[in-house]
Order: sequence, then structure tokens, then C-alpha cells
Amino acid sequence: MPVLDHLAIREILPHRYPFLLVDRIVEIEEERIVGIKNVTANEPFFQGHFPEFPVMPGVLIVEAMAQVAGVLVLKSMPDRASKLVLLASVEEAKFRRPVLPGDVLRMEMVVLKRKSSVAKMQGKATVDGAVVAEATVMCKLADRAEKTPAPAGT
Repeated sequence: MPVLDHLAIREILPHRYPFLLVDRIVEIEEERIVGIKNVTANEPFFQGHFPEFPVMPGVLIVEAMAQVAGVLVLKSMPDRASKLVLLASVEEAKFRRPVLPGDVLRMEMVVLKRKSSVAKMQGKATVDGAVVAEATVMCKLADRAEKTPAPAGT
């Protein structure tokens, strides 16, 4: 049984289709979290990303890992409805093998360092126990704006 299903994740993260890339959270601790993404042939990115040989884009694997990290950061916050978790940096990203339709992507993120508004996490994504991607991500808390700010210089 998932610790958090897709409905609970939607209450924590502001992402929606097609950019909500986490289907469930299966483990959650204070400094560690594990999320699952079921990769199906119906994913919209497969239409344009090598249609004859569909491969999940690496940047979306890292985004999915960052979303799992974001759940960990926001889960325990009492005022999470007023906050966003933004991806601040990606370091040491490595892609070991392609992620294909039918794969179940398991993403484990571990906190390396946490301050009041920033969390640095090391993560790995696996399929059937084999590492497919690794990255260190930094997530930054931001206040959720009532309105989108105007571009600089306007």
C-alpha cells in the first residue's frame, strides 16, 4: 500500500497533468523518501521523443526525482498551501540506461543538507533494481504568489 497515493500527492504538489510525474510515495521518513512513477506507452513525451524507439527524457527523470524531493520538503509543513518548492540546481546528473514504456521508475531521495528554505538531496532512480539515473538536486522554498510577477524591466 502506498504511503501517499496520487490524490494525496496532488494536495502537496501544485503539478498537474502532464507534469505531475509521481504516482505514489511508498516510503517516507524524516530525511528519506521513495516515490514511484509508472512509465506507460501513453506518456505525451513519447509522441515526440524517439517515436520509433520511445525513451523517457533524462530531464523528466530528474524532474520526477525533484518532485519526490519536493513532497518530502512540503509534507511536514503546516503552511504548505502557501509555499512552492522550486528546483534550484542539479549537480552530477548521470544517466545509466534508457527508461522505456512499461518500466516502473523507483526514485529514492536522501537529504544531504537542509536549512530553513533550502534542501540539498542526493537521489537515484532505478528500474527492476538497476540504477538508471542519479543526481543531486537543490530545492528552494518560495512563497506562492497570488499573481505571477511581471517580467523584469516592465
